[in-house]
Amino acid sequence: MNVLNLALRRPLTVVVLVIAVCLGAWIALQRMTRDIFPPLGIPTIYVAQPYGGMDPLQMEGYLTYRYEYHFLYISGIEHVESKSIQGASIMKLQFHPGTDMSQAMSETVAQVNRSRAFMPPGTVAPFIMRFDAGSVAVGHLVFSTDDPNITLNQMQDQALNRVRPAFATLPGVSAPPPFGGSSRGIIVNVDPDKMRSYGLSPDDIVQALAKGNTISPSGNMNLDGKYPIVPTNAIVSNIKDLEEVPLKRSEAGTVFVRDVATVEDGADVTTAYALANGRRTVYLPVTKRAEASTLDVVKRVRAAIPEFQKLLPEGIEVTYAFDQSPVVTQSIRDLLKEGGLGAILTGLMVLLFLRDFRSAFIVIINIPLSLLAAAFALWVTGQNIHLMTLGGMALAVGILVDEATVAVENIHARLAKGDSLALAALNGTRETALPRLLAMLCILAVFIPAFFMVGAAKALFVPLALAVGFSMAASFLLSSTLVPILVVWLLPKQSKSHRERIGFFQKAYGGIVRGVVATRWVLVPAYLAAAGLVIWNFGPRLGTEIFPKVDAGQFALRFRAPSGTQVAITEGIAQKILETISREAGGAEMVEVSIGMVGVHNSSFPVNLVHLWNGGPEEGWLAVQLKREAGKPVEAFKEHLRGVLARELRDVRLSFEPQDIVSRVMSFGSPTPIEVACSGPSLADSKAHADKILEKLQAIPFLRDVQIAQTLD
Repeated sequence: MNVLNLALRRPLTVVVLVIAVCLGAWIALQRMTRDIFPPLGIPTIYVAQPYGGMDPLQMEGYLTYRYEYHFLYISGIEHVESKSIQGASIMKLQFHPGTDMSQAMSETVAQVNRSRAFMPPGTVAPFIMRFDAGSVAVGHLVFSTDDPNITLNQMQDQALNRVRPAFATLPGVSAPPPFGGSSRGIIVNVDPDKMRSYGLSPDDIVQALAKGNTISPSGNMNLDGKYPIVPTNAIVSNIKDLEEVPLKRSEAGTVFVRDVATVEDGADVTTAYALANGRRTVYLPVTKRAEASTLDVVKRVRAAIPEFQKLLPEGIEVTYAFDQSPVVTQSIRDLLKEGGLGAILTGLMVLLFLRDFRSAFIVIINIPLSLLAAAFALWVTGQNIHLMTLGGMALAVGILVDEATVAVENIHARLAKGDSLALAALNGTRETALPRLLAMLCILAVFIPAFFMVGAAKALFVPLALAVGFSMAASFLLSSTLVPILVVWLLPKQSKSHRERIGFFQKAYGGIVRGVVATRWVLVPAYLAAAGLVIWNFGPRLGTEIFPKVDAGQFALRFRAPSGTQVAITEGIAQKILETISREAGGAEMVEVSIGMVGVHNSSFPVNLVHLWNGGPEEGWLAVQLKREAGKPVEAFKEHLRGVLARELRDVRLSFEPQDIVSRVMSFGSPTPIEVACSGPSLADSKAHADKILEKLQAIPFLRDVQIAQTLD
């Protein structure tokens, strides 16, 4: 091996290169972002179209249909899903894996613009946004007050116009509008009797207000050698001035708005309430972008909270709640701990079998050096620190030892035959080079299929495969260069234990091998039969998951009251559910935080439906974080709540959803792990077939919360 000869002739060069890689790895670790998963790159675009007041059938017929028709012209489109409720429609465009999403976005915008030519008058432009499964809320900015004179709508206005602009400038943050309040509006309360007595209609008042509050551009005037800007006074500066707008002129006099109505600075009709620990509030979801680090985003938001507080008037307080960063930190810490423990145990086993501290040190030092080299290579290839890369390196820990162990043990064998230390290092490493290379390639071949996957599976497992591959390649190179150098430097020139140790293990191992070979005709069929029996018996009982479940003490609950229920009554149901959760958890002190949304988002903020979907005033969503002291496993606690809530709220449908960041990312944006879609020639036929499927699914014992999501009444 020319590399081996060069390493032994230039040992300091090799050491300097190793130190350089370690320094590069240190820089890489400082610059690599830390998160729980890599960007999944799910090719999805959402289009949110508002139209205040339109019922679901009108939204679907007049707007959604036109969009869906034109979206089929977009290249790479796989399917289009849409949900239409009163005042808004959400369309989800799913693309084939590998689609150029920049081109897809531009084509989507072009088709949206073309579709708008067929829209009813008054249709505003929709929201168009990329959305990835990794774009999840990592916390909430909650606005609260103890001042009874401050209303929810005032907090909404402050959150939207003061805090959100500063919040949106933070790197890695996506800033949807606030949840919980209504948009500001000018309310004209008309007295119908007075209106009729003057011979007026509501349209007359609307037209008069529009003409009396006209937006027109400013002009200029030549004035004594100057050319000043001359603004118009067609816009009222005080809301009460709208009451002075004339409605009708006659011989009896002029009728003004004040004669038939009053004008107030208020808000739109309340369609939803946000809840924090059971109290009405306004909150901003802290939604990270798919490529951003959860830990970095949370750190920046927490650091900016004092600045946000300065922007708010006295009496309104902003806090950060439902922090998801501890879940990420704990997951990374646990994985590092397990990987470190594996390295320590591996070192102890090496020491046990080699029975030489110097040899054990040479083998063990190969582990961190290989992992550092892998970290540097991952950074160069654009990867980051997350569970998949850390998991790949932890998986490789046990394998990394083999390379150095085989080389060191063969060097000891050459020493036992009488070779000098330098010659033993050269020949012992050279003899094991090809077997070590083949062993490495065989292991790496297992991970090759990851590069042929598509979609989210590829985004998840390619980083793991790269982590294992880089670690093993680094281990092979270090075992072929640094290990023989350290052997020459650290091992004593003569050792009496070489022959004794080699002889003992050779005798023990030789006896086992002779016994196995003598009974191979019986042993091999017996082994194959036992393996087949185990696979046949236990294989079907193993569940299949892309990622194991995580118990972070969090869960979300979606509930739906009978159709048409007022939002205030739905809020009362939410309060009852929260009281039940607190009681069953062992008291209110066992619930760390709860947050929720009842009712449907205001049509002024349709993009909020992308982040949290509620179908109407009868629907609500609650998220709960239990304290560790509660000692309640989440899955068991949810199963218990299903029975309790079903008895206490018989007319309410319940469905538990993933809430912790791991479960939400692994659900790829879906509120439930399994969805079944029925599509037929008519809605009635689809509904009838869906009812039959529902009956069959409810008979499966391990399924929970099986229901039809759409309400058709």
